[in-house]
Amino acid sequence: MNWSDSERIATVLEKSGYKPSLKMEGTDLIVVNMCSVRQSAVDRIFGLVLKFVKFKTLNRKLITILTGCVLKEDKNKFVKEFDLILDIKDLQQLPSLLKTKTSNLKSKTYLEIKPIYKSNFSASIPIMTGCNNFCSFCVVPYSRGKEISRPAKEIICEVKNLIKRGYKEIWLLGQNVNSYKSDKINFPKLLKMVNDIPGLQPTLHSINYCPLAKAGPNFWIRFTSSHPKDLSDKLIDAMAKCKKVTPYLNLPVQSGDNEILKKMNRPYTVSHYKNLVKKIRRKIPKICLSTDIIVGFPGENKKQFQNTVKLFKEIKFNMAYIAQYSPRPGTVAAKFKDDVSHREKEKRWRILNDILKKTASENNKRYIGKTVDVLVEDYRNGFLVGKSCHYKTVKIQNTKYKIQNTKLIGQFVKVKITNANPFGLKGELINHKKIKREASL
Repeated sequence: MNWSDSERIATVLEKSGYKPSLKMEGTDLIVVNMCSVRQSAVDRIFGLVLKFVKFKTLNRKLITILTGCVLKEDKNKFVKEFDLILDIKDLQQLPSLLKTKTSNLKSKTYLEIKPIYKSNFSASIPIMTGCNNFCSFCVVPYSRGKEISRPAKEIICEVKNLIKRGYKEIWLLGQNVNSYKSDKINFPKLLKMVNDIPGLQPTLHSINYCPLAKAGPNFWIRFTSSHPKDLSDKLIDAMAKCKKVTPYLNLPVQSGDNEILKKMNRPYTVSHYKNLVKKIRRKIPKICLSTDIIVGFPGENKKQFQNTVKLFKEIKFNMAYIAQYSPRPGTVAAKFKDDVSHREKEKRWRILNDILKKTASENNKRYIGKTVDVLVEDYRNGFLVGKSCHYKTVKIQNTKYKIQNTKLIGQFVKVKITNANPFGLKGELINHKKIKREASL
């Protein structure tokens, strides 16, 4: 969401006569797009402020702006450090605040601003913003406000324009994307509408799926982030039936203990979460599941942590984003006693990470010898690097064919997997003729 917001900020500034700079020093305007999820992200802003003081001695005309996810408490701390603090929802007002002479903005809300996409093959499209859940550890409802969904017609129009321009990957974004609702259209229905946008696409729910096997435009649909309480049977059915929706889902569980979940204000039980996973895997057998976990939450004792360990071993996640709890001012949890030592949090993190390495490694080994399709994102250190439809990071060797690696960036390629580790795959580029034809389009 931060990347998506930055694209809209860039649009507003460029339409107001500004030109992008590759470095902060010597510029006329610096905009900081802040993330408030973790305190460490907020603390980094203070480090930037020290640089701004130096820059202003060299250029007195320099204007500094803070926007993004900014808590009221943080706004009070930074008010003297920035020339302007702007709520991201008021982004369309920026030209008038800067008193620029030229601006072609006609948007009523910031979500209506047509972004300047940084990628020419992958686009992030916010379909809603805000959150109504108020998890005790999270600041998002306070920094983003209540949930607001974009009109479906507006979203579909944006996706269609991107597909016409040759985009291969569409990310549907929301702080709680599953709760999207505009008029009578909910998220499962929106997913079907996006899926029905023309573009030939063989089934993705197999490791042997090959997008270059047929001619015509291809694109993947991904979405984030999901909340277990809003993952309905209708959404699972839509994911299974919509062939452009990739078989990957991040479904944050946060804890494997019911008491801790209640303390986190997560309105589901471990049993409910496990039943969801069973439904998903029954409908989409090749689904890759990732999750989010917080270890050392206030009051989490060793027995409660062992319940998380038990769930971790049982589910066998493909990936997990494991965070050590740290108090975030402005949240309900910040009022709890942070009674799990840093050393114990480190220990619990290592235990879960070791389990993840083992299960992820086992899951990835099944790809060895298989042909997978990868959307190439970059070329670095002698390898093409991209993501498979299962959201696996793949390093690709291109030694057999005389084709420029940079031409393959933003293209679907076929890769035979030769090696696997817990957090990625490695393979060789195959099917040279079709790749060459696709790269020259």
